[in-house]
Amino acid sequence: MFNVESYNGTREEKYKLVIKQLIALLEGERNIIANLSNASALLNQFLDRTNWVGFYLMEDGELVLGPFQGLPACVRIPLGKGVCGTAAKQMETIRVEDVHQFPGHIACDAASQSEIVIPLIKEGKLLGVLDIDSPEKNRFDKLDHEYLDEFSKVLVSYL
Repeated sequence: MFNVESYNGTREEKYKLVIKQLIALLEGERNIIANLSNASALLNQFLDRTNWVGFYLMEDGELVLGPFQGLPACVRIPLGKGVCGTAAKQMETIRVEDVHQFPGHIACDAASQSEIVIPLIKEGKLLGVLDIDSPEKNRFDKLDHEYLDEFSKVLVSYL
Protein backbone atom coordinates (compact mmCIF):
# COMPACT_ATOMS: atom_id res chain seq x y z
CA MET A 1 0.00 0.00 0.00
CA PHE A 2 1.21 3.49 -0.81
CA ASN A 3 0.77 6.40 1.55
CA VAL A 4 1.25 10.06 0.72
CA GLU A 5 4.68 11.01 1.99
CA SER A 6 5.67 14.16 3.76
CA TYR A 7 8.94 15.08 2.10
CA ASN A 8 11.46 16.65 4.46
CA GLY A 9 15.01 17.86 3.98
CA THR A 10 16.73 19.61 1.13
CA ARG A 11 15.32 19.50 -2.38
CA GLU A 12 18.10 17.06 -3.29
CA GLU A 13 17.12 14.76 -0.40
CA LYS A 14 13.47 14.96 -1.43
CA TYR A 15 14.28 14.03 -5.02
CA LYS A 16 16.46 11.13 -3.84
CA LEU A 17 13.54 9.87 -1.73
CA VAL A 18 11.07 10.05 -4.62
CA ILE A 19 13.50 8.10 -6.81
CA LYS A 20 13.71 5.42 -4.08
CA GLN A 21 9.91 5.35 -4.00
CA LEU A 22 9.86 4.93 -7.78
CA ILE A 23 12.15 1.91 -7.53
CA ALA A 24 9.92 0.38 -4.85
CA LEU A 25 6.84 0.89 -7.04
CA LEU A 26 8.45 -0.60 -10.15
CA GLU A 27 10.40 -3.48 -8.62
CA GLY A 28 9.17 -6.76 -10.10
CA GLU A 29 6.71 -5.16 -12.55
CA ARG A 30 7.42 -5.02 -16.29
CA ASN A 31 4.09 -3.78 -17.66
CA ILE A 32 4.82 -0.43 -19.30
CA ILE A 33 1.34 1.05 -18.74
CA ALA A 34 1.32 0.10 -15.06
CA ASN A 35 4.82 1.51 -14.53
CA LEU A 36 4.15 4.76 -16.38
CA SER A 37 0.84 5.18 -14.55
CA ASN A 38 2.50 4.79 -11.15
CA ALA A 39 5.40 7.05 -12.16
CA SER A 40 3.05 9.86 -13.24
CA ALA A 41 0.96 9.50 -10.07
CA LEU A 42 4.10 9.52 -7.90
CA LEU A 43 5.51 12.65 -9.55
CA ASN A 44 2.13 14.36 -9.45
CA GLN A 45 1.88 13.97 -5.68
CA PHE A 46 5.57 14.82 -5.18
CA LEU A 47 5.88 17.96 -7.31
CA ASP A 48 4.19 21.16 -6.21
CA ARG A 49 3.01 23.94 -8.50
CA THR A 50 2.34 21.64 -11.46
CA ASN A 51 -0.87 21.07 -13.41
CA TRP A 52 0.05 18.17 -15.72
CA VAL A 53 2.44 15.22 -15.34
CA GLY A 54 2.49 12.47 -17.89
CA PHE A 55 3.93 10.58 -20.79
CA TYR A 56 3.79 10.57 -24.55
CA LEU A 57 4.96 7.36 -26.20
CA MET A 58 6.51 6.86 -29.63
CA GLU A 59 4.17 5.11 -32.02
CA ASP A 60 4.48 5.06 -35.81
CA GLY A 61 6.85 8.04 -35.86
CA GLU A 62 4.85 10.36 -33.60
CA LEU A 63 4.16 10.87 -29.90
CA VAL A 64 0.89 9.42 -28.62
CA LEU A 65 -0.66 10.26 -25.25
CA GLY A 66 0.15 7.77 -22.49
CA PRO A 67 -0.57 7.62 -18.76
CA PHE A 68 -0.89 11.03 -17.13
CA GLN A 69 -2.29 13.09 -14.25
CA GLY A 70 -4.12 16.29 -15.15
CA LEU A 71 -6.71 17.63 -17.56
CA PRO A 72 -7.41 15.80 -20.83
CA ALA A 73 -4.55 16.38 -23.25
CA CYS A 74 -3.57 16.46 -26.89
CA VAL A 75 -3.52 12.88 -28.16
CA ARG A 76 -0.89 13.03 -30.94
CA ILE A 77 2.16 15.24 -31.31
CA PRO A 78 4.39 15.12 -34.41
CA LEU A 79 8.15 14.98 -33.88
CA GLY A 80 9.60 18.49 -33.93
CA LYS A 81 6.30 20.16 -32.94
CA GLY A 82 5.86 21.90 -29.60
CA VAL A 83 8.08 21.29 -26.60
CA CYS A 84 7.37 17.55 -26.47
CA GLY A 85 7.98 16.96 -30.16
CA THR A 86 11.15 19.08 -30.11
CA ALA A 87 12.59 17.28 -27.06
CA ALA A 88 11.76 13.95 -28.71
CA LYS A 89 13.34 14.90 -32.03
CA GLN A 90 16.49 16.30 -30.36
CA MET A 91 16.52 13.46 -27.80
CA GLU A 92 17.41 15.92 -25.04
CA THR A 93 15.65 17.51 -22.09
CA ILE A 94 14.08 20.89 -22.75
CA ARG A 95 13.16 23.29 -19.97
CA VAL A 96 10.96 26.23 -20.98
CA GLU A 97 10.54 29.20 -18.63
CA ASP A 98 7.61 30.69 -20.58
CA VAL A 99 5.77 28.38 -22.98
CA HIS A 100 4.24 31.35 -24.79
CA GLN A 101 7.73 32.30 -25.96
CA PHE A 102 8.44 28.81 -27.35
CA PRO A 103 7.95 28.72 -31.14
CA GLY A 104 5.15 26.34 -32.07
CA HIS A 105 4.09 25.63 -28.48
CA ILE A 106 1.06 23.33 -28.38
CA ALA A 107 -1.37 24.57 -25.73
CA CYS A 108 -3.30 21.59 -24.36
CA ASP A 109 -4.02 23.28 -21.02
CA ALA A 110 -4.42 27.07 -21.23
CA ALA A 111 -3.19 27.37 -17.60
CA SER A 112 0.30 26.04 -18.44
CA GLN A 113 3.01 28.68 -18.26
CA SER A 114 6.25 26.66 -18.05
CA GLU A 115 7.25 23.14 -18.99
CA ILE A 116 9.98 20.54 -18.81
CA VAL A 117 10.14 17.56 -21.16
CA ILE A 118 12.53 14.65 -20.64
CA PRO A 119 13.07 12.07 -23.40
CA LEU A 120 12.85 8.41 -22.40
CA ILE A 121 15.73 6.70 -24.19
CA LYS A 122 16.60 3.02 -23.92
CA GLU A 123 19.57 1.53 -25.76
CA GLY A 124 19.66 4.55 -28.08
CA LYS A 125 15.96 4.25 -28.98
CA LEU A 126 13.40 6.91 -28.10
CA LEU A 127 10.50 5.33 -26.17
CA GLY A 128 8.68 8.60 -25.53
CA VAL A 129 8.85 11.63 -23.25
CA LEU A 130 7.96 12.66 -19.72
CA ASP A 131 6.10 15.98 -19.89
CA ILE A 132 5.50 18.20 -16.85
CA ASP A 133 3.63 21.51 -17.00
CA SER A 134 3.23 24.27 -14.43
CA PRO A 135 0.73 27.12 -14.16
CA GLU A 136 3.57 29.47 -13.18
CA LYS A 137 6.41 30.83 -15.27
CA ASN A 138 9.97 29.67 -14.61
CA ARG A 139 8.80 26.78 -12.37
CA PHE A 140 11.58 24.34 -13.31
CA ASP A 141 15.24 24.98 -12.55
CA LYS A 142 18.57 23.22 -13.04
CA LEU A 143 18.01 21.00 -9.99
CA ASP A 144 14.61 19.85 -11.31
CA HIS A 145 16.24 19.18 -14.67
CA GLU A 146 19.02 17.09 -13.09
CA TYR A 147 16.79 14.98 -10.85
CA LEU A 148 13.95 14.53 -13.36
CA ASP A 149 16.57 13.26 -15.82
CA GLU A 150 17.70 10.80 -13.13
CA PHE A 151 14.10 9.82 -12.33
CA SER A 152 13.52 9.13 -16.03
CA LYS A 153 16.67 7.01 -16.38
CA VAL A 154 15.60 4.88 -13.43
CA LEU A 155 12.11 4.56 -14.90
CA VAL A 156 13.46 3.53 -18.32
CA SER A 157 15.50 0.76 -16.72
CA TYR A 158 12.16 -0.86 -15.74
CA LEU A 159 10.49 -0.49 -19.14
